[in-house]
Amino acid sequence: QVRLVESGGGSVQTGGSLRLSCAASGSTSRSLCMAWWRQAPEKEREAVATIYIPDTKTWYDGSVQGRFTISHDKAANTLYLQMDSLKPEDTGMYYCAADLRPLCSVVLGTPGEYEYKDWGQGTQVTVSS
Repeated sequence: QVRLVESGGGSVQTGGSLRLSCAASGSTSRSLCMAWWRQAPEKEREAVATIYIPDTKTWYDGSVQGRFTISHDKAANTLYLQMDSLKPEDTGMYYCAADLRPLCSVVLGTPGEYEYKDWGQGTQVTVSS
């Protein structure tokens, strides 16, 4: 059974840092692509960062480029998102996603939700000014 469990969310002030984790189990251990998405109140879910597991090729949304770092620990089968210099606009529910297909190996534009079959329940991040 596929399972993704996020943790590490919380409340911080502007400029603070958080590290999100996503523990994967089941068939997700064979995932080729993993990603972090977020959804702010009354907004659509958007891709934040993706990673192609075989060569750790990454993609970042322009709004987080240089502030966030996505990484994956193969031994622990855990996905991470290090978030630094947080801003109020980073507030939202953060979701981990995974897929067996290598669609993230070539990113021609903004990733679509259809590229990810498995999703976690999310962890809340709140950044206050």
